[in-house]
Amino acid sequence: MIEFENVCKSFDEVKAIDNITARIEEGHVFGLIGTNGAGKSTLLRLACGVLRPDSGRIRVDGREVYDDPAAKAEIFYISDSQYFFRSGTPTDMMRLYATYYPDFDREKWLELMGKFGLDQNRKINTFSKGMKKQLSVICGISANTRYLFCDETFDGLDPVMRQAVKTVFIREIEGRGLTPVIASHNLRELEDICEYVGLLHGGGILFERDLDEMKLNLQKVQCVIKEEAVLEEIAKELEILNTEKRGTLYTFTVRGKREEVQRCVERLDPVYYELLPLSLEEIFISETEVKGYDVKALIS
Repeated sequence: MIEFENVCKSFDEVKAIDNITARIEEGHVFGLIGTNGAGKSTLLRLACGVLRPDSGRIRVDGREVYDDPAAKAEIFYISDSQYFFRSGTPTDMMRLYATYYPDFDREKWLELMGKFGLDQNRKINTFSKGMKKQLSVICGISANTRYLFCDETFDGLDPVMRQAVKTVFIREIEGRGLTPVIASHNLRELEDICEYVGLLHGGGILFERDLDEMKLNLQKVQCVIKEEAVLEEIAKELEILNTEKRGTLYTFTVRGKREEVQRCVERLDPVYYELLPLSLEEIFISETEVKGYDVKALIS
């Protein structure tokens, strides 16, 4: 488990991280979401011990991470712009990481290099952006650490490779309990892989939630009603977070279990109704608008 307790970090006059308290459980994919400048990269660098917090505590499996080499050895950090030797090859980077991570799996590294179609002896400076991202992921997976921090890792990957990386993550989670922490400003990239999500804005975390639980407690209802007076009844019966109207078709985002919402809507005898799944973006819009934030400006 990774724990943040009242963590703050500033750079001169800029407060990058503002009193964050949160925790990341093991064996699940945690999505850290926020705009550029929200503090995602700073939080990851603090969590892996690259930066020291100005105040507060960060613990990895109960150990303070900054001054503990053993705690740092449990984390592999893939930055937004990963460092490679100027004229190095993938084999050079593999040998480097193998000296830092005692459980580095060379056989797994060779297997993944083959599956992704990367030449281990080609100069990395001739690789495309997407190929460099793939190499970073391969090295991170092969390091066999408990935690893998990914900063905008899917940025630059084509759809096929993005899905391939997600498949590798899932295999490692199921096989050895890997905990990926994926920072991104793109909600759609994370929707099909994250189990827990945290929304970061202005250096603070607005909330952290179990994504499945959020989906179970929010419903989108499309309906055609017979008369306007029914709207008042709907408002009395349900906690409506968002309403849209297109002609006679109304779309409500409401809080509640699916069965409860369905029973309530049926009692109001609409001409037509349908319960639709919400996207991760719609969930965040609904949750943050309740808190008074314009999430469309935060995540667009």
